[in-house]
Amino acid sequence: MKIVILGAGQVGRTAAQHLSREEANEVTVVDVDEEVLRDLQDRLDIRTVAGNAAYPTVLEAAGAAEADIIVALTNSDEVNMMACEVAFTLFRTPTKIARIRSSEYTSRPQLFGEGAISVDVFISPEQLVTEYVERLISHPGALQVLDFADGKVRLVGVRALRGGLLVGHCLRELPQHLRKMEARVVAIYRNGRGVQPEGDTVIEDGDEVFFLAARNEVRRVMSEMRTQDDPVKRIVIAGGGNIGFRLAKTLEKTNQVKLIERDTRRARKVSELLEHAIVLNGDAADEELLIEENIDSADVFAAMTNSEEANILSAMLAKRLGAHKVMALINKPSYTELMESGSLDIAISPQTITIGSLLAHVRRGDVVRVHSLRRGAAEALEAIVHGDERSSRVVGKSVGEIRLPEGTLIGAIVRGEEVIMAHHDTVVHADDHVILFLSDRRHLEAVEKLFLRTSR
Repeated sequence: MKIVILGAGQVGRTAAQHLSREEANEVTVVDVDEEVLRDLQDRLDIRTVAGNAAYPTVLEAAGAAEADIIVALTNSDEVNMMACEVAFTLFRTPTKIARIRSSEYTSRPQLFGEGAISVDVFISPEQLVTEYVERLISHPGALQVLDFADGKVRLVGVRALRGGLLVGHCLRELPQHLRKMEARVVAIYRNGRGVQPEGDTVIEDGDEVFFLAARNEVRRVMSEMRTQDDPVKRIVIAGGGNIGFRLAKTLEKTNQVKLIERDTRRARKVSELLEHAIVLNGDAADEELLIEENIDSADVFAAMTNSEEANILSAMLAKRLGAHKVMALINKPSYTELMESGSLDIAISPQTITIGSLLAHVRRGDVVRVHSLRRGAAEALEAIVHGDERSSRVVGKSVGEIRLPEGTLIGAIVRGEEVIMAHHDTVVHADDHVILFLSDRRHLEAVEKLFLRTSR
């Protein structure tokens, strides 16, 4: 597949890194910064073109005429939209994906599609991050909460702690604890290394456990891994930018929200747009301000400014002053790993969240949702089964009969409104939504081939 990525910012570089790993892809990256492009080309097997991503000559040089997909990820909504328009008008590029940040555009879907601006799919990182943080806040104690099948199934990562009913016990005891409910543990990480989840695998204190469960059963399963955390009531948000504002707007209806914004004019504007949240003009890394605002009574402190250094410092300070849980928006993957190892409860990577949405539109074989786990080393994906027993490699077969690559397992199947936790004798039907976990994303292409519309 020939893919042209426009923009070599954080998201563009991450997209190039993910997509160039797969042998079937030919990736070209376009950016105005030649130094960034040289660095990318030294590290990845890609082509690069320097220039304005919306210029016809630049798109032509990047191979837009032969490209299967154009992914416009520059920092400008207008450049992204114009690039897609030019690519379709001049080169008839089949699929055009654009990152569009402003709600002025995204709130008007009639702007896009047939007869309108030639953007087939638009991705809003701010909205994706807001939804992600909202899910984390609604599930206290969770490290990750990811939706599949329109939210019917959730993949949840949780740190097992002494006091959880299943800690110190083997996985085969889980059904006895849950009784009429079902869940499937798909991955366990112990001291940074993967542990294959078998029936006799014992959950230990400190394990990072990923499980699949129906949406309304998540909290019950989490209580098996750790003592239940109290519901979140008081939230302090640092940063009144796009993400901080959206988060405050979403949470103020059900929670006590305080938002701290350094810029006086922005703070005034945000305070006018929010109905219930309290907006404070000040520095979230100011110890006196945090103490004055009773940070020790905050259930969650979320640092969402545009500066990851400021986010890290303010979150570390809030934790030291007594905030129950702290999370910070961090762009650099190396920072994310470092901070999660001790100083912060949760490090949120915008590009990892965005790339999952992007990959779902790039993948073959009716893959409709992709989530990167463990900083891109593992993936969970949702694929729709098509065909019949003659044209498909999976229809009519039991899970135990399907030849999956090593480290890959089918965790759940959604059939209509029914959520089925997959066992070896569970039979796959046409139109099922199959949720898979891959501990090694290098096997992704082999998994995709299983779910192509016509496999034979």
